[in-house]
Amino acid sequence: MKVPDRVLSGSQLPEIDPFDPRLNVIRPDLADARLQNKVEAETYVTGEPATVITPVVDIKGSTDPDSNTTHQLLLGEKVMVYEEAKEKKWIQSTSDSYVGYVSSDTIKAAEGISLSSSQSSAPDAVSHIVCVPVTFCYPNAELRNPPICSLSIGSRVTVSTYESVRGIKYALLEEGGAIIDKHLREIEDYPSDFVKVCELLINVPYLWGGASGFGIDCSSLVQLSMRMCGRQVLRDSDMQAATIGMEIDAGNNYQELLRGDLIFWRGHVAVHQGDIEGVAHIIHASGHTMNVASEPLHQAIERIDYLYEKPIGFRRPDGL
Repeated sequence: MKVPDRVLSGSQLPEIDPFDPRLNVIRPDLADARLQNKVEAETYVTGEPATVITPVVDIKGSTDPDSNTTHQLLLGEKVMVYEEAKEKKWIQSTSDSYVGYVSSDTIKAAEGISLSSSQSSAPDAVSHIVCVPVTFCYPNAELRNPPICSLSIGSRVTVSTYESVRGIKYALLEEGGAIIDKHLREIEDYPSDFVKVCELLINVPYLWGGASGFGIDCSSLVQLSMRMCGRQVLRDSDMQAATIGMEIDAGNNYQELLRGDLIFWRGHVAVHQGDIEGVAHIIHASGHTMNVASEPLHQAIERIDYLYEKPIGFRRPDGL
């Protein structure tokens, strides 16, 4: 087999713009008050806190209803609201600073989140997080009843008490409804291996802009998996290529890569999964298979190189 030219990490990796509009509330007519004297705008506004109250919220790049989804937020996530117009709110996520437009009815100010019209809870009281790809929220502790909704991994809820029915333990939520207790974990009970979370999401459909167990793209697979392990990273692959951990040299045949290392192409990222039966594998949300897939590292590099290019760089997250 021909040995490829030595792959030097970092030579083509991007840098991050401190005023990237994906990460800053900036328009010619309006900007975040914290950016005053740093950027020019007609008006500077202080954001108002709010919480996501629906299972999944699409973030759009504009108020045009046909605009692409650029990101998604999950139940219980917090945002800052900077403008409301045309049934849209211009928001910034507090977890990853992502900026965009959401439907006004998907987030709610200080009162908190609610899955039923009769109950609510304070957003700061979130106690648990969904830890399986998808679960159901039932109106009460009875799985035979039609669910209120489906919730993605990463959804944040507040457990008030527990109830067991026919040997199944349910977590009863202050927001209203009940979830199988085994599908939740305490909010700060972080697992240590984010690659295991990636593996949990194998076969989840690929979705451009997706960030949930219902559908996900390559960079959100990295972000969501790391967040489930208590690591906050930025959302898009170019941002991740500029910021996560440290740049590394993959070796002349990628032999220096470890489980958890990140492999970047322009517009795409994959996670090194480690060896499976002696063969190095990656896991990624793949536009080729249209789902989260595991495949041999060299096979993926050869396939992507044929269509596009070789990897442009590699990064090792902190702690590996």
